[in-house]
Amino acid sequence: MASAASLITKLMNSLPPGSVKNVDIVSPHEILVEVDRRSISKAVEVAYWGLGGFLSTMVGVDMRPVENGFRVYYVLSIEEGVEGEKLWLTIWTRIPWNDPRYPSSTPSVPAASWYEREALDLLGLEPVNHPDPRRLVLPDDWPEGLYPLRNDYDHSFRPPPREGRYEFRPEDVVGEVTQISVGPIHPAADEPAQFRLFLDGEEIVDVDYRMFYVHRGIEKIAVSRMTYNQVPFIAERICGICGYAHSCCYCQAVEKALRVEVPERAEFIRTVMLEVERIHSHLLNLAIACHLAAFDTGFMELMRVREVAMKIAELLSGGRKTYGLNLVGGVRRDIPRDRVEKVLSMLRALRSEYREVMEIVLGNRLLSSRCEGVGVLPRDVARALSVVGPVARGSGVPRDTRYDHPYAAYGRIGVEPITESGGDVWSRLVVRAREVLQSIEIIEHALDAMPSGPIAVDEIELTPLRVGIGAVEAPRGEDVHFVITSHGPKLLRWRVRASTYNNWPALPYMARGYTLADFPLIVASIDPCYSCTERVIVVRKGGARTVLSYDHLVHLCRKRSRA
Repeated sequence: MASAASLITKLMNSLPPGSVKNVDIVSPHEILVEVDRRSISKAVEVAYWGLGGFLSTMVGVDMRPVENGFRVYYVLSIEEGVEGEKLWLTIWTRIPWNDPRYPSSTPSVPAASWYEREALDLLGLEPVNHPDPRRLVLPDDWPEGLYPLRNDYDHSFRPPPREGRYEFRPEDVVGEVTQISVGPIHPAADEPAQFRLFLDGEEIVDVDYRMFYVHRGIEKIAVSRMTYNQVPFIAERICGICGYAHSCCYCQAVEKALRVEVPERAEFIRTVMLEVERIHSHLLNLAIACHLAAFDTGFMELMRVREVAMKIAELLSGGRKTYGLNLVGGVRRDIPRDRVEKVLSMLRALRSEYREVMEIVLGNRLLSSRCEGVGVLPRDVARALSVVGPVARGSGVPRDTRYDHPYAAYGRIGVEPITESGGDVWSRLVVRAREVLQSIEIIEHALDAMPSGPIAVDEIELTPLRVGIGAVEAPRGEDVHFVITSHGPKLLRWRVRASTYNNWPALPYMARGYTLADFPLIVASIDPCYSCTERVIVVRKGGARTVLSYDHLVHLCRKRSRA
């Protein structure tokens, strides 16, 4: 509790008198602080830079059903500069319904930019003095003044479109440049986002982007139609690879809000499945890196090894990808002892085969020459943007939620963050490669030490208007789910923040100074997650446009590998 008291004292001493309205110490590791609306940006700045915080999520909430206005919550993971345990600090404020404005934190905390733009789009909460208030989530033809996450908006309503066009722009480009529109596409996986590349010859001088082409509105659907224990199944479908992490994250958020003690055995089962998911996700990303560098032998060998991990997942859960195991308060299925023995045997074979393959992959000069020194993200930029996962750890920032805020069985097993200092594509690749072996060890430990006992809580008492934060280290990095409970069997608010959300804003910093042929590898090194289409448009000087196929973009990347 000493760390919490020290943190609160430092925060209050840094703000004008009377700024702090209320302090709620939920636990020794979690604090909620209400501040005056005028002081919210200053409080976030102090917590971020003065108290060693990273911005994990920001949430806008329509509280008009229970009070006369809105709220915004900034959730920070305090990982530096505070004595003792690492903490969750949530700074929040109330916003009147008739004046939905608040001072933007983005000028002092760049990591807040996307969050505040999203709150403006979906709830109409205006961040005053935000440097880039363009639309983020809503489509260009969405009508003005219509906010889909407000409680009075009917989720089934389809508004008529209006005329609208998104303005792409570079930040610091001098002179005439060539613009190339890549998208909506993910150059490594045919998924929709639109990148506007500004080129001087072949060199990228800046990047702008447009995301959210397949925003599914699941937060609105969940609070409108689903009960607490229906949500885990839609949460698992947020991501095509690491959906189980989202399911765990949601359940943990509700369990914290409702003060539910999950049985130990259920926590060990969750840990095992999370690490199986990490293995097959990392192996897929490593394989894609090999493919983009024209090293298809590495791609095929890694996908062969990955198949063992997929079979382990199927043996444990009945599904290769979507497991359907989690409920609030535990898991739905146990792991029988005979399957434990078989999984341990498969893990030994997986480790042996993986080491042989990675000796070849990491020793391949073609791959390393294409990845070393490419897409460098400096550590100070990674810190300023609160990037997560292998993107952060590849830049030497030792962020890992399993270590910083242990959950499930990680506090009993113990996990040390794996870091590399290069900040380039190669460093992010090596972090993932090393983490596969770490995950195998964690699974073995969890299976050997798994206690007996129940796997779920029988009864859960529903308590309204409680805040819960769930955080899980997914393969791509920290996922954060935020919930507020209601008076009935549905949530008042559910906010999902996937790891890629924190990593996308770093893309321009990774891409500047490198070539168009490097761009697919740089994007793939983020290991981004979204859904599918295929289109590339080249905009040449004079306005002429050429539509290229996805295959041609990959060809440019592979051609550079042979140069």
